[in-house]
Amino acid sequence: MVLLLGRATNISAYVKRGEESGHIKISLRGFTKEESISIVRKIDTRNKSEWLYNGKSVPKKEILEVIRKFNIQVNNLTQFLPQDRVCEFAKLTPIQLLEETEKAVGDPELPVQHCALVEKSRELKRYQKAVEKMGESLKQLIALNAMQEKDVERVRQRDELLQKVDSMKKKLPWLKYDMKKTEYLNAQKRVKDAKKNLDEAAKKLNDFKAPIEKQKEEKGKLDAKCKQISNLMNVNINKRVDLLQKANEAAVQVQGKYKEMEDLKREEDTRKQSILEAKRRLAAAEEDLQNLPVYDPPKEEIERLKSQIVELTSSTHQKMQQKKEKERSLGQMRTALRNCVDSLRDMENANTKRLHALQKSGAEKIFDAYQWLQQHRHELNKDVYGPVLLEVNVSDQVHANFLEGHVAYYIWKSFITQDAGDRDFLVKNLQSFDVPVLNYVRNESGQKAPFSISKQMRELGIYSRLDQVFDAPTAVKEVLTSQFGLENSYIGSDKTDQKADDVAKLGILDFWTPQNHYHWSVSRYGDKDMSASVEPVHDSRLLLCGMDNGEIENLKSRKYELENSVANMEEVIKSLQIEQRLLEDEAAKLQKQREDMVDIRRREMKKWKEMESCVEQRKRKLLSLEKGGDLEAAVAKLINQVTRSNVERFKYAVKIKDLLIEAVSGKWNFAEKHLVSIEYDAKIRDLEVNLKDHEKFAHEASLHVQYCEKDVQDCYQQLSAAKKHAESIAIITPELAKLFLEMPTTIEELDAAIQDNISQANSIVFLNRNVLQEYEERERQIETISAKLEADNKELQKCLADIDTLKGKWLPMLRNLVNQINETFSRNFQEMAVAGEVSLDEHGADFDQFGILIKVKFRQAGQLQVLSAHHQSGGERSVSTILYLVSLQDLTNCPFRVVDEINQGMDPINERKMFQQLVRAASQPNTPQCFLLTPKLLPNLEYSEACSILNIMNGPWIKRPSEVWSSGGNWGSIAGLMQES
Repeated sequence: MVLLLGRATNISAYVKRGEESGHIKISLRGFTKEESISIVRKIDTRNKSEWLYNGKSVPKKEILEVIRKFNIQVNNLTQFLPQDRVCEFAKLTPIQLLEETEKAVGDPELPVQHCALVEKSRELKRYQKAVEKMGESLKQLIALNAMQEKDVERVRQRDELLQKVDSMKKKLPWLKYDMKKTEYLNAQKRVKDAKKNLDEAAKKLNDFKAPIEKQKEEKGKLDAKCKQISNLMNVNINKRVDLLQKANEAAVQVQGKYKEMEDLKREEDTRKQSILEAKRRLAAAEEDLQNLPVYDPPKEEIERLKSQIVELTSSTHQKMQQKKEKERSLGQMRTALRNCVDSLRDMENANTKRLHALQKSGAEKIFDAYQWLQQHRHELNKDVYGPVLLEVNVSDQVHANFLEGHVAYYIWKSFITQDAGDRDFLVKNLQSFDVPVLNYVRNESGQKAPFSISKQMRELGIYSRLDQVFDAPTAVKEVLTSQFGLENSYIGSDKTDQKADDVAKLGILDFWTPQNHYHWSVSRYGDKDMSASVEPVHDSRLLLCGMDNGEIENLKSRKYELENSVANMEEVIKSLQIEQRLLEDEAAKLQKQREDMVDIRRREMKKWKEMESCVEQRKRKLLSLEKGGDLEAAVAKLINQVTRSNVERFKYAVKIKDLLIEAVSGKWNFAEKHLVSIEYDAKIRDLEVNLKDHEKFAHEASLHVQYCEKDVQDCYQQLSAAKKHAESIAIITPELAKLFLEMPTTIEELDAAIQDNISQANSIVFLNRNVLQEYEERERQIETISAKLEADNKELQKCLADIDTLKGKWLPMLRNLVNQINETFSRNFQEMAVAGEVSLDEHGADFDQFGILIKVKFRQAGQLQVLSAHHQSGGERSVSTILYLVSLQDLTNCPFRVVDEINQGMDPINERKMFQQLVRAASQPNTPQCFLLTPKLLPNLEYSEACSILNIMNGPWIKRPSEVWSSGGNWGSIAGLMQES
């Protein structure tokens, strides 16, 4: 309804003022006389809508299906023509008029076939364009290839020469491999000869070694006997040394026993003296123990010191607890300070976020412009603000939506100066950054009235103005206000949205609500003509990227307070720490006094126990001295031991004599054997002189073998490397081997052949080195385009056939329909003493350009002209429109048609003639029901029996007359009631 009538932006506007809801009811006759269909639509001020079909709530889709079955087209201006869309009907182009007429009258297949023809014609044009374009491309490609065939032949000849060079280069490493193979075989032969010479030298060497080995074997036997004799002599020597040592030990024991006897005599004398000394020392210790004074420890003083220490420890603990609490508070303060610093850093980074938002919205160099300004602020005369987005702070999200929607985008990236020189300086240097520069000049004379909200505004929900909802420097705020009229734009609530018309009566022509932006414009041609626009409110994309500068200042103040609090708390903690240290020092001093007293008591007790222990020790020593042994028995025992030791010494001397005799005999035998061994050494040395010459020859032969084997190994490695290199260049296949047979067989000849072929290839010169690739690429393109061209030609022919078939069905039917409309339209115009015709505007195969031309003539001297706003007046267009609709009356297959206030703007003569034509056309049998809505009619109009007149009245005095009318009263009684009231 909103889109069809064009009188409001939402459905709630059609609810009667003062009411919360309303409904519309339409009754239709069904497909039989007995069937009746009732459709009700309920609407309310909250823009809610409900559909009822025969009293049952149904979705809108079912209602649309019923409308489709009855062929009711409310969006077709030939069926439903509201007053506000009469001018829209007159503005219909011939193409649009044909589309609307096809939908309203004639065969339902007409619009379908028309659309199909339009699509087919577009498809045909696409195919024709593609075929033409591909044909041209194909011709160009074929011509280019024909021009380059000679160059391509030369390129191929050069490629064949280079390919032959590549083949020769493949054989070159294999020739080098054959050379290495020959060297390897020769090295193997040299190894074989060297090994043969080594075997002969080894045989001669073995012949010389046999006598030497025999002599060495005899000498070894003699050396073994000498060694055996030497071992026996060593054993004899060891035995003699052992016996001598034992004899010496026995002599030492005898001397020791004699000395021990003398010591026993001296010890007896000493023991007697020690007993006397021990008795004296015991008496002295007992006397010292009896004379030792009794120590009385100061227990009361110790207890007093202990209590003082406990008190000081308690005070220290209290100071420590106080310090911990202060440190805990200090930690909390420091945490709050860190959070404050982080928040401040985040808020200061909000400028970066806003700059990023500007950059994403199109100001690509805004960062460079901002950084340039920061670097050159010292060169400016006065403060410069910008970009403006960084200077504006809006605390409320809804207000941010309003402000960003009201202010043009360019202002957010602008820079504002307060000095003409600064402006010129910025314009010159910021021109490359694509940012505007505005200069603010303060208006000293103008005094603004203070902001206030009247009672009437508050009743309508208005609570603020757009220049009051944001903070910014004075220059920035003045520029925004003066440029965009913020002082004339008000802010309201949802209540304001419902009473938008009343707000306009207060002279407020621009205001914002949470959902919409209302703006009234006054016509330049008269103050009474006003047009309104309502736009939805969009979310802010720029302002909400940053934070409030006021909040930043608050955080800075909070940071300063916290820093002072932290410093004060640190001083308090330091003083508590000093007091704690003093108390700990005092407690330590008292603790030391107490420990000194305890140590004195401990030393006195220890001294007493040491004296008692000394007395006991001296008593035990005296007892042990008094228990000394018998001297005579000990001396007799020592004499017996001396006698046994002398007997053992004699036995050892006899054995040593026997061992000396045996040693002399072994020494003589060893000397004889050693002389024979020396003779064998002389003979062996003579034989080894000749042996060294043969060993030298054999060693040289062995070194020669090793050298040859190393040479073989090196040759093998070179052979393997040559083979690996050759295989990496090319693997010999039967075809390649056959090709190698045709090439030179030596490296020198092959190198010369390679150079000759390269010279021939280089002698072939051409300008375009990619000519072969381009030629082959064009060949592939020619094949592809030829196949595509053939397929498109087939599709083109098929499309032409489809168009001819559809056109054969659609165009005759359409021409017949237009002729019928023209016949009725011309007759109706003739009856009104004017002329008019309807014709089909054909455009060959451009079916999307087909249209219906309405030509009219309202003056005898004039000519038929196409109906338009340039040639006819409003009344003449209305007459032409209604007569065209009347001409469709007999052909329309819809159940009803609606025309709203079509007679407005007509002169009485044309209105009367038009009404007669409409009544006559609508009264004919088997024609659709026609509704004419009008606020007035001319008197004495002619009506037929098929016409019904419905008068709709409204107003504060209509209630009582309506009751009289409903009860069957006449107009006279109703008029009397009106006079009484």
